[in-house]
Amino acid sequence: MKYNSENTYLTLPKLFFQKTLPEQVSDPKIAVWNESLAKELGFQNITKKEQEKYFSGNEIFKNSSPIAQAYAGHQFGHFTILGDGRAIVLGEQITLAGNRIDVQLKGSGRTPYSRSGDGRATLYSMLREYLISESMHGLGIPTSRSLSVVSTGNPVYRQTVQKGAVLTRISASHIRIGTFEYAARTQSIKEVKALADYSINRHYPELLKNKNPYLSFFKKVVEQQIKTVVNWLRVGFIHGVMNTDNITISGETIDYGPCAFMNTYDPNTVFSSIDTQKRYAFGNQGRILLWNLARLAETLLPLFDDKEESALSLAQVVIDNYESQYQKAFTQMMRGKLGFEGEQESDEKLIAEFLQWMKNANADYTNTFLSLESELLNRESTIKFTIQQFDEKTTNQLNTLLAKWKLRVGKNTDNALELMQGANPRVIPRNHLVEKALNSAANDGDYTQFHDLLKVTTNPYVNDTTASNFQVPPTNDGSYQTFCGT
Repeated sequence: MKYNSENTYLTLPKLFFQKTLPEQVSDPKIAVWNESLAKELGFQNITKKEQEKYFSGNEIFKNSSPIAQAYAGHQFGHFTILGDGRAIVLGEQITLAGNRIDVQLKGSGRTPYSRSGDGRATLYSMLREYLISESMHGLGIPTSRSLSVVSTGNPVYRQTVQKGAVLTRISASHIRIGTFEYAARTQSIKEVKALADYSINRHYPELLKNKNPYLSFFKKVVEQQIKTVVNWLRVGFIHGVMNTDNITISGETIDYGPCAFMNTYDPNTVFSSIDTQKRYAFGNQGRILLWNLARLAETLLPLFDDKEESALSLAQVVIDNYESQYQKAFTQMMRGKLGFEGEQESDEKLIAEFLQWMKNANADYTNTFLSLESELLNRESTIKFTIQQFDEKTTNQLNTLLAKWKLRVGKNTDNALELMQGANPRVIPRNHLVEKALNSAANDGDYTQFHDLLKVTTNPYVNDTTASNFQVPPTNDGSYQTFCGT
């Protein structure tokens, strides 16, 4: 195994990190190992003993300089100074494709930013992040990845005593909007500039040639994050904690705490136990993204222009363009889900009508689009669109919509089907199935359900008849809640 222990983050001012070693664990055992990802990273030919030793934090790679990163964040709208309270970046690995990525241990013990926390993580929550992050990757959504989960043999004390574990998280970087907020609130423009220069060089070096690379950087982050959040909406994903410390400048999805997938379509859907005001509801994620991006713009203003008025004007243009940029991306995504080739003025209205019908009918979000594909093939849906489940009024509304939809699709049914199959997953990580798999693995030590679910959710666009059991929605999802896991 070849590990590149370089850590370019150490070239930043010291306020952005503190060197920190993981805490030892008593009995590390590999719970899950991602062999395909390991090969991509260049971690092939590693023994099980090495996996347990290095990815539990019991031993550090030669010449590695582990760090905990400092950052801040607006959590539910309130500004807070934060930092890696239970995560340590071991360093950066150059993948076989030549990409630089962070290798981070999560749940590896206390750091200088832990405050009153123990720095540990439960096996249940780390298996959850592994399953969801790898499923998101399978869905084609920018995301952090999971290399391994190592059980520690040490108890973790939450509401109950639980098994402890360490997750190895792989990410393009862990630079967040909150990292910029930390620099802007606690230091001077010199530190913000250093972070911006580093971020551009690491993620978007092509912007260096631009007349105003810092403004171009902001525009790029806006573009990347819109792509990511629109992709969330494509598959019914609800992040649950869209705080600025959970929004990366790379566009990757990170931190799978109280996240979940929507079953019955309703833009007001919230599963997070702490989101009592529905701030991060499914349909609100686009608006919250704009709010978060505005916080990033505030930190970068002095870099946009020396004159405050001019800097504000430059930033405002980007902010003002957000709504049309976001709506265009959303509409194009929905065209794919519905099989619409090209663009027609009536598309937005028809999309809105379909979504409103689904809400009124309490229709399953994922399966409704799969059933439309069956309509194109002139066959009965295997996942039970079942018009007869609706009352007469709802059925008539659906028939009217189907007629409009078929007219819009026209004769290009093959092209429409191809678009739909690329946009609509056969399966998603249904919340009730995730919980069953995690309970079985974390509590009973039986990983059968976990690996079965992982297999289908990491290949979600494959027509696999054996996956039908994973397509059935729960009978009652209204009481389902998710938690931070900290």
